[in-house]
Amino acid sequence: MKGSLPTRPPAEQVVVAAVLSPDSQALEASDPLAEIEGLAVAAGAQVVGRVIQRRPKPHVRTAFGPGKIEEIAALCKARHAKVLVVDLDLSPSQGRNLEKDLDLRVIDRTELILDIFANRARSRQAKLQVELAQLQYLRSRLQRMWTHLERTGGGIGTRGPGETQLETDRRIIGQKISDLKRRLAHIEERSRRRAEDRLDPNTVSLVGYTNAGKSSLLVELTGANAYVADQLFATLDTRVRHWKLGDGRVVMLADTVGFVRELPHHLVASFHATLEETLHADLLLHVLDASDPDRMLNLRAVDQVLQELGAGEIPTLLVLNKADLLDEAERIAICAEFPEAVLISVNTREGVADLDAAIAAQLDAWSLHMEVSVPSGAGKLVSDLQRVSRIENEHYEGSDWKARLRIGPRHWGMLQNEFDRVGADFLPVSG
Repeated sequence: MKGSLPTRPPAEQVVVAAVLSPDSQALEASDPLAEIEGLAVAAGAQVVGRVIQRRPKPHVRTAFGPGKIEEIAALCKARHAKVLVVDLDLSPSQGRNLEKDLDLRVIDRTELILDIFANRARSRQAKLQVELAQLQYLRSRLQRMWTHLERTGGGIGTRGPGETQLETDRRIIGQKISDLKRRLAHIEERSRRRAEDRLDPNTVSLVGYTNAGKSSLLVELTGANAYVADQLFATLDTRVRHWKLGDGRVVMLADTVGFVRELPHHLVASFHATLEETLHADLLLHVLDASDPDRMLNLRAVDQVLQELGAGEIPTLLVLNKADLLDEAERIAICAEFPEAVLISVNTREGVADLDAAIAAQLDAWSLHMEVSVPSGAGKLVSDLQRVSRIENEHYEGSDWKARLRIGPRHWGMLQNEFDRVGADFLPVSG
C-alpha cells in the first residue's frame, strides 16, 4: 500500500538438533535443547522443530545416524524449515555432508554464537573481537579441510594451484589475525594503563550465565540507560556505571557479556579485552537465575569461564535473582542450598537493600582500618580519600583534617606517595 512503512522480513524458520553423548553438558539439563533454541531465537530465527539423538559419540560423517537424518529431513520438509541448527561444533566435512544429504543450510553452535555476536557488536572494540573470533574459527576449519594435502607431503599430483591456494589462504588469514590481535592488545594495554593511573572507586563486576538479569540489575542499582532484553547475549560491550551504596561509598558497577555452557575457547580469548573489567574487579557479583531448574549447570559453566580468564581467585558474592518466581518451599530450599548468597528480585526490589549491605561488608572485610591526619593545603589528598574510602568519622583539628576510615589496599598503595609528599600521618586501627 502506498505510503505504508517497510515491514521487517519474516523470521527464518529453523529446526534445532543435538547429539547427546555421555560427555555432553546438555545431557544434565532439564531441557537439553533449551539453550540452543534460545540462541537461535536470539539470532532472529523462529524454531519450528526439535530433534534429539542419543549416541555414544557423534557420527563421523554427519554427526547424526542415517535414520535420524531421514527424520530430520522429513521434519524440515513438513515444517518448511530451510535451516538446521546443530548444537555441536561440526567438522567441515560433517557440515558439507549434512547440507548435501538434507539439501538445507546447516549452522553449528559456534557459527550461531558468532552470528549473534556480529549482530550485537556496537563498539569498535567489540567489532574487532568478533572479527578475530570469526577468522580464528575459519582458520581452524581451513586446516581441517586441507589435511589431505598435508598428508601427501606435496607429492605427484598434489603440487600446483591447490597447495598454493592453501598457503595463500593461511597467510592472508594469519596476517589478519595478527593485525587484529595487535590492535586489540593496544586497546587492552591502553585500558589497563588508564585503570592503573586512575584513582577510581572499587570496581564490582556483574558476571553470570546469559539472561540471568545482570543488565536489569545494573539499571535498577544505578539508574543507567542500558539495553535490557529477555534474550541471550543482549549485552556484548562492557558498561560501567557509578553506584552509591547506602553507607555513602561509591563503587564502579560493571556489566559484562553473559556466558553460556561450552563457550568456545577462541571466543573467550577474543573477548579478553572486554572481560578485563572482570579481571581487574575488586569483587564479582555472580548473578544466578534462582528460578532456572538448570541453575547448578549454569553456575558451573560460569565458574569454568572465570577460571579460564584467570579470575577464579577474585572474591565473589553469589546473587540469586528472580526470587519473585519462587514459591515459599522453593525459597526455603534454595536458601539452604546457598546459605552465603543474597536472594533478590530485580522486578520487585526484594533483597536489594540486603545486597547493598552485603557488598559493603565484603569491601570492609579486606579494607585497611586507618586513622589519618592530613595537613592544610593538601585538599587533593583529602578529596581522594573521601572518594575511595568509607569515612567513619571526620573533623578538623586546627587546620588539619583528621578522619577514621576504611580503605582498600590497592587505593592505599596508590596514595602512599601523596602521603609522603604532603607530610600526612596515619595510624592503623586495631580490632
